[in-house]
Amino acid sequence: MSAEVAEVRAFLDGGVGRIVLNRPRALNSLTHGMITAVRAALDDWAGDDRVRAVVLTGAGERGLCAGADIRALHDDAKAGGAGARAFFRDEYRLNALIARYPKPYVAVMDGITMGGGIGLSAHGAIRIVTERSTLAMPETRIGLVPDVGGSLLLARAPGESGLHLGLTSASMGPGDAVLCGFADHYVPSARIPELLDALARATAAETTGTVEAVGAVQAVQAVQAVVAAHAEPAPPAVLADRRAWIDACYAADTVEEIVDRLLDSGVPEAKEAAEQLLGNSPTAVKATLAALRRARTLPSLEAALDQEYRVSCAALDGHDLVEGIRAQVIDKDRNPRWEPATLAGVTEADVARFLAPRPDDELGLA
Repeated sequence: MSAEVAEVRAFLDGGVGRIVLNRPRALNSLTHGMITAVRAALDDWAGDDRVRAVVLTGAGERGLCAGADIRALHDDAKAGGAGARAFFRDEYRLNALIARYPKPYVAVMDGITMGGGIGLSAHGAIRIVTERSTLAMPETRIGLVPDVGGSLLLARAPGESGLHLGLTSASMGPGDAVLCGFADHYVPSARIPELLDALARATAAETTGTVEAVGAVQAVQAVQAVVAAHAEPAPPAVLADRRAWIDACYAADTVEEIVDRLLDSGVPEAKEAAEQLLGNSPTAVKATLAALRRARTLPSLEAALDQEYRVSCAALDGHDLVEGIRAQVIDKDRNPRWEPATLAGVTEADVARFLAPRPDDELGLA
């Protein structure tokens, strides 16, 4: 594949290794080849003294990454899901690598950043949002459960905010992304080109005709200083003003009781949240409640990714994932026929199936 049409562009810019997700017409949605390409670049640069930091961006102005290529996921799931399992396996291992990367990993979450895009960015050392940022873990809308380490991020969000976001598939603006631990810094989109140029210059020193990399510790300090110089206070977080009813309603033991509390709260936004939740896959919503509450007890991102792999493989074996993608993306009728169709129809055994060990499908990161 030529450089002009590569789905991932990886190149050096001063002392920075630049990774650009390059499918702008598809909102940079992830293919298996893109996961492999990002992993290869990071592996190459980990021991390359010329590279003192890594910066992830997305081509185009609409977003960093809208998640996995769910059309491809839909087709593979219908054919048995072997390719999807391999995709999840490599994707989750990449998420773990990003979290432990030995050099500063800067993710610019400008525009839409969802699902797999969160996995490539929100585990990085420095996570930047702009006024155009819209972040979400929208998996329950298509019959899946939050993954790519998102279950841990949601579980660690303030109060019950993470459960609200996970069960409803609601989006976060830049202020909420910072509040909920998905981002660290707010930089206006107009300043991103200047930021990228400053990072390249700060991590490399010009000498007599060559570029000599600065020291590792100096590079960390330089990256932090450049980001701080371009950052501004994030806009107000919408969820901060909704914590009272969110914490009260989502503390209930079951999804049914959560819905009852939302509807009985007398708060218009809470009623809207209940309606969003009830439109999502009943099985995925109940499995998400169980997975996020269990994620609160897990010791590491790796343990969360191991759990998510079991959950995602279980979803591939079910009905709702294929049906959810069909309704949202393939036919776009927005009328999924979930099985079971109601929360009451989802049994404890149905939920337990998502979290049970799978001898033939284990990631083994933890």
